[in-house]
This record gives sequence, structure tokens and C-alpha cells, in this order.
Amino acid sequence: MKLDILAIGAHPDDVELGCGATVAKMVASGKKVGIIDLTQGELGTRGTAETRRQEAADAAKILGVEVRENLGFRDGFFVNDEAHQMKLIEVIRKYQPEIVLCNALEDRHIDHGKGADVVETACFLSGLKKIETGLPAWRPKHIFHFIQWYPLKPDFVLDVSGFIEKKNAACFAYKTQFHDPNNPEPDTPISSKHFQESIENRAKDLGMLIGAEAGEGFMLKGYLGLKDFEGLV
Repeated sequence: MKLDILAIGAHPDDVELGCGATVAKMVASGKKVGIIDLTQGELGTRGTAETRRQEAADAAKILGVEVRENLGFRDGFFVNDEAHQMKLIEVIRKYQPEIVLCNALEDRHIDHGKGADVVETACFLSGLKKIETGLPAWRPKHIFHFIQWYPLKPDFVLDVSGFIEKKNAACFAYKTQFHDPNNPEPDTPISSKHFQESIENRAKDLGMLIGAEAGEGFMLKGYLGLKDFEGLV
């Protein structure tokens, strides 16, 4: 199955939080989108690998993606080495995405920056024909990094007006992770009501900067080229 966009997150819920509205918008526009989770989030304070697996499946249905896979990297301990790169190369060649969306280049959680790094490396290596996997070499045209905990300055903001409700629904499918006054598990930085409200507030703030109802910000290494100003004027 060839995908237009492949969103890759270090943990289940990274994609939803970082670019859930973008995914929903692309699906609604007819694009084929898939999600890859690098780890099962097994070191998370709340919930378990099993509950996260079901929550990820529920979120995928809400977003309407074509496929969701988990590569089973070790939460907190995966590294950017050949073994991990090869697993990602196989996935990239399998789905042949034009665009890859992935973790923030730097962030509070160490896995986010590591996830960004290994995905960047794998996307490059995937285009080398002499790396044999049984599938044709493929290199995505673009790699965009969504913004997570740190308020990083985006290189561009995508208008996601009309898709914040779906983003929220996908995020809150992770019932063990987010605000629930009846959950007896320990509090975490993302389990507060304040964090829950911040998801929509950040989208509104980014949207305001581009004159839209809501936005999601992305960063990239290098530059985004335009052939002309079509759609800009």
C-alpha cells in the first residue's frame, strides 16, 4: 500500500498530540495516511503497553488512517543504530510516503529528539539502492517535525481550522494518559486539566498567527521550496 503521508511518533499519542489535526485534515482531503509508533510507551507512569495498544487503535479509527503499526523499539532506550534504522527503512520502503511527519527535533522527553534523529537517518538511507531489503529504494520528498512540549518556533504553520475537535477526540482516546479525576494512578505532566486545555489553546495561538481558527506548527532541516506563488496570492 502506497501512502501519501506517514506520521511517525516515538510513543503512541505523539502523533495525535503533535499533528493530529493535520492527519485528520489530510485524510478528509483524500490523502492516504498511516501512523507508525516506534515504542509501546511501556515506561509511561500511567497505563500499560496493553492499554496503550488499544487506545492507539481507537485513536487511529477516529483519525481515519489507513494503517497503524508499532515497531516495538524499547521505550526510553532505543538508539539511532543500524538495527533500528533497518526496521524503519523497511517500513518507509513498504509504504513509500511522499511526506514523513515525525517527532520534534528537541524536546523534554529524550525519546522525542531520538525519534526525530533516527527517522531522519532512515529516510536518507532508505533511498540508497545498495541497502537491500527486498523492496525498492525510496526516499520521501519531505520530512516535517511537529512541535511537542517545548514551544519551538515553527518553520511553517498549517491551517487546521475545523479539525481540532477530531484531534481532541483522538488525543483523549488515550484515557489512561490524560485528565481523569477518577484515575488513581500518579499524576504526570500531561494528566492535568491544564495540559488538556493547552492542546486546543496552542492550536488557537498558532492559528491566530496565520489568520486562521487553528494551526499546527512544523519544523524542517533545510528549506521548503516553492515552484511559484500559487495559492499564496
